[in-house]
Amino acid sequence: MNIATSPDSVLGFALDAMQRTPDPRLRTVMDALTRHLHAFVQEVKLTEEEFEQALEFIVAIGHATGETKNEVVLAADILGVSTVVALQNNQDPHGESPAALLGPFWRANSPACAAGESIARSGTPGTPLAVTGTVRDVSGQPMAGVTVDVWQASPVGLYENQDPEQDDMNLRGRFTTDAEGRFHFRSVRPAGYPVPTDGPCGVLLRAQQRHPNRPAHLHFMLSKPGHKVLVTQVFADDDENLESDPTFGVTRQLIGRFALAPDGGSATLQYDFQLEPGEMKFPRPPIP
Repeated sequence: MNIATSPDSVLGFALDAMQRTPDPRLRTVMDALTRHLHAFVQEVKLTEEEFEQALEFIVAIGHATGETKNEVVLAADILGVSTVVALQNNQDPHGESPAALLGPFWRANSPACAAGESIARSGTPGTPLAVTGTVRDVSGQPMAGVTVDVWQASPVGLYENQDPEQDDMNLRGRFTTDAEGRFHFRSVRPAGYPVPTDGPCGVLLRAQQRHPNRPAHLHFMLSKPGHKVLVTQVFADDDENLESDPTFGVTRQLIGRFALAPDGGSATLQYDFQLEPGEMKFPRPPIP
């Protein structure tokens, strides 16, 4: 008789109930998730009050997600889950990864731009930044026709969807590599910024006495048919928060040199990428 008599006895009944799941991968994932959840509840001896608080937190994440912010993605980011998934699925032969988390601010269909064009469209003040790079395949050959999708925060640490002072799609653009695999564009140097703290994720960070400040970075998404989409970030080498990113996204491979001109009036970044063969599959945009 399938009647629970103790905390330990519930797990077996739950696993048996899921065994008819026809999708083998779903069955495997839910089996493992259920085992870990039951073990967690028993390990920390979760109280009924704490269980209610956890459910309220999950509901609040959903309520805080809308057209300008995805709190669900943010929760995965500050718990380190997004970075684990990115690193686990994009390791190079040396065990490192050229990938980084997508973050909650990517938007699909950003403006197509000509080589060398500026993505700062709102008269955005800040230190002018010139970005150059080359995309190669796994054999080291330059790749033409790669789409380089870039987005960033402004010098005051806001993405355009957060800031009414910026035009729609400001500091976003898509470029295409030339016959030698090269791309270049102009922008302004981004600032580090706090992840949104006006929702339940902010409550959690404060309860843990963690700062919310991400180091300054540019987001990149590189794609070409027949190759795996690379989602990554390049971080400013002089940022004080490189070792305390609240989303755990910084790796040694992703730190770029944001070089200031001698007069301090402009900056440059040169950074190269490599694409691997595979399916060109894009992530779902966290916001419209």
